[in-house]
Formats: sequence, C-alpha cells, structure tokens
Amino acid sequence: MLRALRRVTDRRRQADGHYGWLFNPYTGDEVVSIDCETTGLDTKTAELVSVAAVRIKAGRVLTSDSLDLRLQCPESLSGDSIKIHRLRGIDLDGGETPADALEKLLDFIGNRPLLGWCIDYDLAVINRHLRPRFGFDLPNACLDMLHLYRREIRRTNPNLEPDLRFETVAKALGVPVMGRHTALGDAVTTALMYVRLGKDAS
Repeated sequence: MLRALRRVTDRRRQADGHYGWLFNPYTGDEVVSIDCETTGLDTKTAELVSVAAVRIKAGRVLTSDSLDLRLQCPESLSGDSIKIHRLRGIDLDGGETPADALEKLLDFIGNRPLLGWCIDYDLAVINRHLRPRFGFDLPNACLDMLHLYRREIRRTNPNLEPDLRFETVAKALGVPVMGRHTALGDAVTTALMYVRLGKDAS
C-alpha cells in the first residue's frame, strides 16, 4: 500500500519532468532482468558496487544488448563483500558515479517491467540511492523469479517442498549459471530462468 501511494505521489511530481514518461503504462513486449552487487545485505546501509541489466524479448535473452556498470569504490567496501562479488577497490578505479550509473540504468530500462532474483532487495538499494538524486523510486512493474518458480512448483507439484537456492533452481530449469555473484552474470542467469520457466509452463 505504501509503495502504491508513493508511486502516485511520485507520478504527480514528475508529470512534467524529464522522467515523467517512466510512469506511463508499458505497452511493449519486453522485460528487463536486473541485478546489483553491493557492499552488504542491509538495504539501509548497502552501497552499490555494480549494476547490470539485460532485455528479454520474444523468449530470447538479448545478451548483446545489455548494461553492465561498475561504480566508484564506496567507502564501505569491505573484505567480506569482496569475497562474494570479487570486486576490489582497484577493480572499481574509473567507475561510474552513483548519479551517472543510475541515469544510465533509467535510460536502459525505461518503463519496462523488471525481473530479478529476490528483486525487493535490489529495488530497496537502488531506490535508496535513486530518490535523493532524482526524486522518485523506480515505478516499474516487477517480477520476482524466486516467487514465480515457487508458484509454478506449487501448481505442478503441490506436495513438493522445493529447494529455492539460486544455483539449485537454475539446475532444475536446465539453465547454466553465468558468472555467479557478478551483476551481469546473475541478471543473465535470472533472465534465462524466466524464459525456461515460461516454456516449461506453456
């Protein structure tokens, strides 16, 4: 409810602004899979390290048309997060400023529906950085691959308690894991899961 009210308020404020069109209903046939790597798991403090997105159209993952951004090294980058995404401070030299990265992300995704693995986490981190700079949260419709898979398993095998780990779901769907814990790799793998799930469910 709070998200819906905030979206209505944002739409009014942005109506005549540069990004007002993002609040228009999407009428195309594409979905964008997104992922971000961060400095931690707490959405209230995590800083963006990298952001990626890839389009899905007509049952195809358009890997040749993707966005893969590394940001400037945040002060909160630590050894614990480096162990996961393997991006050191030196790897982030020359990275995008948060504002530039977010602008490129908005231009890439437009008002298309967004897909992600546990997407609420990515949205919370992105929106925490987006609102102070642009004055709104992402207004896009969203799909959570984890929830889609769980719902399909309950529909087809109601007595089965599925293993919902990322790698296990990818294996169950016959999808290769592409660069785990890299933003682009996870975005592409999630997109492939979505396409496969749609084919299996049809």
